[in-house]
Amino acid sequence: MDTFQVHILAADRTLYEGPCVSLTIPASDGERGILAHHASMMAAIVPGMVCWQQPGEGMQLAAVSPGMVKVENNEVLVLVDSAERPEEIDEARARREADQAREAILQKKSRQEYQLAQATLARALNRLRVKGGSGL
Repeated sequence: MDTFQVHILAADRTLYEGPCVSLTIPASDGERGILAHHASMMAAIVPGMVCWQQPGEGMQLAAVSPGMVKVENNEVLVLVDSAERPEEIDEARARREADQAREAILQKKSRQEYQLAQATLARALNRLRVKGGSGL
């Protein structure tokens, strides 16, 4: 099975570095799958779920915030503001953040506050989806 080298880096830590069989990233134009010997590319990453498979292992996943991906010479660099594995996500906190963001959206304050609330809500819902929470 062909592999490629992947580096998944958040602003505060390295989430994963090592061999990879497949990688799926949330891009602005939809999910993108990357396999060994993928063509060179750069793309924006949107908040969503990154999934990767190490050789001989099951799928790994993480909630990610905006960032970028670069593919070149059978090596992939994923740079994001934040990344969390399901076991690192506090479900109760994410639900509170989602509820607060929904309330802020309903209050219809300034355009900037509204956009911030929308981004906060999207992040909280993404974290809950990765955590496997129900009742979204």
